[in-house]
Amino acid sequence: MEFSGVKRRKPWLIGDQRKASYPHSLQFYLQPPSENISLIEFENLAIDRLKLLKSVENLGVSYVKGTELYQSKLEAEIRRLKFSYRESLEDEYEPRRKDHISHFILRLAYCQSEDLRRWFIQQEMDLLRFRFSILPKDKIQSFLQDSHLHFEAISEEEKNLREQEIIASSTSLGGPKLELEYVYKIPFADALDLFRGRKVYLENGFAYVPLKDIVAIILNEFRAKLSKALALTARSLPAVQSDERLQPLLNHLSHSYIGQDYSIQGNAGKISLDQIDSLSTKSFPPCMRQLHKALRENHHLRHGGRMQYGLFLKGIGLTLEQALQFWKQEFIKGKMDPDKFDKGYSYNIRHSFGKEGKRTDYTPFSCLKIILTNPPSQGDYHGCPFRHSDPELLKQKLQSYKITPGGISQILDLVKGTHYQVACQKYFEMTHNACDQTHFNEVLKLNRFTESICSSTVIIPYGCFGNTGCLVICCHCKTS
Repeated sequence: MEFSGVKRRKPWLIGDQRKASYPHSLQFYLQPPSENISLIEFENLAIDRLKLLKSVENLGVSYVKGTELYQSKLEAEIRRLKFSYRESLEDEYEPRRKDHISHFILRLAYCQSEDLRRWFIQQEMDLLRFRFSILPKDKIQSFLQDSHLHFEAISEEEKNLREQEIIASSTSLGGPKLELEYVYKIPFADALDLFRGRKVYLENGFAYVPLKDIVAIILNEFRAKLSKALALTARSLPAVQSDERLQPLLNHLSHSYIGQDYSIQGNAGKISLDQIDSLSTKSFPPCMRQLHKALRENHHLRHGGRMQYGLFLKGIGLTLEQALQFWKQEFIKGKMDPDKFDKGYSYNIRHSFGKEGKRTDYTPFSCLKIILTNPPSQGDYHGCPFRHSDPELLKQKLQSYKITPGGISQILDLVKGTHYQVACQKYFEMTHNACDQTHFNEVLKLNRFTESICSSTVIIPYGCFGNTGCLVICCHCKTS
């Protein structure tokens, strides 16, 4: 990527050239983008993509994938964020361009750990599955060729010759006839999952796969290619991160705030100290409820717990004066001398409010920061209960919170699938008798970019995306 002080140039592609750039509403993202964009657009594209993938995750655990309700809600979200999704729509160049560039931006951010890679691959696969499910049949062969998948639909004569065997082997076929169904002849090695489940007809080293089943093979190919590309990106990432303007952007992208803007200034003074105990059991997320309970019982928290809980209290509206009073009263109950508190602890509280040191006004920790950094050790109470608690201990904790057995099972299943934030959201729904989870999509709060980035030139090699050469993107300073 190249960053310079020039303005973003206007698209020069017209007519058929624009259509040829992105012939389909879905793709395997085999070639990185090579155009000029601004840093502001770079950030906005990434955040919109992240919003989309978060919606894919939330809908995937709240509804049965592939159902009419799931499809309609996901289509509405894609349409709202202005991404590509249907072949028949006019003037799809900009949505497809946005889809292409934003995918590669998130590759840079989500290649940095195994957990991030796993999450990114799963959401991208679910998004591809949805788009393929609404792809017109007459566009499928062209998409396969563009994706370097050499799967050819067999002729009607060849299909009729093996009709009975294919119907008997393929459980996805509802009717006795193959007249309206495409069937693809695929090398046996590419259909191992279907073969393992005895869901495909094999003959002479080839699998005869109906259209309804080919999506599993396409997704396996996509997963393999994306996983390899992310591994290559991770190895090349140090060259990108050496630039001081890109490093903060990429490091914070996986923790960026994508929900409604709840400004701390607007919340300040909105709660009183007398409300904290009742709010902790009624409205706090489990991580903060756990910290509050430990503080009340032990009259002390270690540094990690004080930072996580203190910034949370600041975020929900506690003023500096209230925070000093709250922590001092509690620590004195633990037989701490008031002078010792004033000398050893009050400075850190004032520092978190931007009144000491470099006077940075700190924001509450994001969900992903709590989940992925600074895991708790023996005697600590910070961290995420869904990520850091033993399953049996978590089950007992949820029982003490009066969660129903069925609800506990749902939450534990989400935890087992590493959907920690969605498990927290499900807990919130159950404790507030909520039926529609989309009403609470803003609960998962992450930090928004705050770094200011200056202009000049950076080159990001295609090696980051598994290719050779350079990707050149011109960007200009946010403040220019």
